[in-house]
Amino acid sequence: MARVLQIRRGTTAQNDNFTGLAGEITFDTDAKTIRVHDGETLGGFALAKADQQTGTSGETGGADFDIDLVPDEFWQNLFNRFGLQACNTLTSSLINISNAASIEYIFNTEKTAKITQVFLVCQTPEAGYSIGDEVAAFGIENRTNPAPNAFVDTLGLHVKLMVNEQSFWVSHKSTGATTNITPENWRILFRVYC
Repeated sequence: MARVLQIRRGTTAQNDNFTGLAGEITFDTDAKTIRVHDGETLGGFALAKADQQTGTSGETGGADFDIDLVPDEFWQNLFNRFGLQACNTLTSSLINISNAASIEYIFNTEKTAKITQVFLVCQTPEAGYSIGDEVAAFGIENRTNPAPNAFVDTLGLHVKLMVNEQSFWVSHKSTGATTNITPENWRILFRVYC
């Protein structure tokens, strides 16, 4: 027999007068929407249905939503509310792909990396990508999405990608097929969140 999950539900008036636990969701039977709760806000926060979203051009459906347009105050309030500290984002310059044991970039900081990312940046159209596209879906030989190593010493924050003189490939932009690349057509970019 199939299992059924049924969440707390009620009319709009009932939801408006309810303070749910942090992370609790309820269903508004009048508006046919979901509300999320934080344990302190009366009525919680109603989530709009997709057809009720308005994009920046005024069209419904929210298809043209741009996260870069979210005000900085929103993010700062979110960080403050959950006791988080905003982190610095460090981005390397573009680095040539070389046939070496490793490719390394040193940031002039002694901060410890919380998250490190590596991308291939297209310089000449290849594998369906355009100039400037940052591609995270890549690999080296038989390794998929290799993660860079990060450490701090007296020189600063090192980010190092182990290559072991092996060849790079990307997932083709439209087919997803593993596609060998021409190293001269791509550069490496490191992005670090401290």
